[in-house]
Amino acid sequence: MLQQGEKAPDFSGINQNGKAVNLSDFKGKRIILYFYPKDNTPGCTAEACSLNDKNNFFLSKGFVVIGVSADSVGSHKTFGEKYNLEFSIISDPERQIIDLYGVWGEKKNYGKTYMGLIRTTFAISADGIIEKVFPKVDTKNHAEQIIKALCIDFS
Repeated sequence: MLQQGEKAPDFSGINQNGKAVNLSDFKGKRIILYFYPKDNTPGCTAEACSLNDKNNFFLSKGFVVIGVSADSVGSHKTFGEKYNLEFSIISDPERQIIDLYGVWGEKKNYGKTYMGLIRTTFAISADGIIEKVFPKVDTKNHAEQIIKALCIDFS
């Protein structure tokens, strides 16, 4: 997994609207890049809604929110429409972006070990450096978790 202080790798992917999204498109903006396991699951829905509820606030502070999972563009489209998500969610079924950021690995659930996407968020500075990594995500309060950790002023 990438760490704080490292250069965020550029990537390209297709969002829920079929549009290409590249990290380099957002030069000069701060990015909240979050990786989540699956559309329409309780934790992933709570996380997306938390970020969406604060999306205008993040935009006003110079941040762009981008989500990534291995789900299809169609799944993302349905998910995005159902919850009125105002930010891009990128489909990465071949795990190119997921592997680039090192968020695929061993997980444990109910005593079972398996490989999967490790829910992680990266805050990326305007000059492309990872400012903060959130390996322990509070799905219901993730926006507030980010705001507090980055000391973003509410005024």
